[in-house]
Amino acid sequence: MPATTESNQGSFLGRISIRRNQVMSMDGSHDQELEDLELFQKHVGDRFSELPADDLLSIAWLRRLLDEFLCCEAEFKAVVLMGRDPSHLAKPPLDRLLPDLLDRVVKSLDVCNAVTLGLDALKNLQRLAEIAVVALHHSPLGDGQVRRAKKALAALLAAMLHEDATAKATERSRSFGRRQGTATAKASPRSFSCTMARNWSASKQIHAMLSNLAAPRGNESSGLAQPVYVMGSVLVFVMWALVAAVPCQERNGLGTHFPLPRQVGWAQPMVSLQEKIAEEWKKKEKKGTVGLLDEIQRMEKLGHSLVEFADSFQFPAEADRLEEVKKQVQELSDICTRMQDGLEPLQLQIREVFHRIVRSRNEFLVVLDQAGKLSTPPL
Repeated sequence: MPATTESNQGSFLGRISIRRNQVMSMDGSHDQELEDLELFQKHVGDRFSELPADDLLSIAWLRRLLDEFLCCEAEFKAVVLMGRDPSHLAKPPLDRLLPDLLDRVVKSLDVCNAVTLGLDALKNLQRLAEIAVVALHHSPLGDGQVRRAKKALAALLAAMLHEDATAKATERSRSFGRRQGTATAKASPRSFSCTMARNWSASKQIHAMLSNLAAPRGNESSGLAQPVYVMGSVLVFVMWALVAAVPCQERNGLGTHFPLPRQVGWAQPMVSLQEKIAEEWKKKEKKGTVGLLDEIQRMEKLGHSLVEFADSFQFPAEADRLEEVKKQVQELSDICTRMQDGLEPLQLQIREVFHRIVRSRNEFLVVLDQAGKLSTPPL
């Protein structure tokens, strides 16, 4: 993350840690609490407004998105959990809102699994593109090299038209962490398999995460209900963006907008990004697509152009046409390099997100359990 962002986060977390250990009057404590809540929301808005618009849904953009999500998650936990009396979290409306948020977290684990499978599928597309690049880099270019390139590109484009088949083709069991029997495994049995059920739907999972996600009203809007709502919205948006970019099982209807409060500052950057992504999704949904990842969109366009060249190829090809093809092959090669360098780190980042939210969920469960014991009258 940028140095300024990291510095702001460190300052914010340090401030909350110090404040929670200070002895203040009730009035002063309340005022500081409100200031912290406002600052958290401001940081969320700032982080999403700083996401670049020129490479939307590229590998680099997604990695930046996940960085910002981890920062938001750390600040959220500090605001709601750090040094707080557990009994505060057992009172309405948090006794209802926090379990709802933790349920969204569990659903997001399946999304992480599905996206990881989708990234494996993209690696397969990358390998097909690399075969075409090697063949078309040959000089002089002959019929044999062109046929080999066309075969690879035809397979690549066919896979792009069948996103579910592409994602399922790479389906296999994978461990995201330690073996079952550990505390993490007990808390989240979904964390140890990337194999998705046949009837699992990314679109339905996102819509399920939206269930009961409503902005707090009245007095609740100035209390801890607000950061819980903000974090729930951030979690859904990030998972929605990942599913839009990467091939996942059953994404029909994904482009439907989910409600975000346009009138508040923290949500406006997300609303703007959501509208841009949804517009791209509408363009692609009717004809089918392997995902909105920028590198794949470019690869698809180049693939179609190079197949047209292969269909009309006659040896020896015209010098002008060969020069044009050479540029396209180089661009395709550059995309393959970006994927080679970026897909694995992106998978590791998703794994980090996965483990972070599992740990945070466990921490909240421990505190809620303590709160439940405190609220239970002795026999």
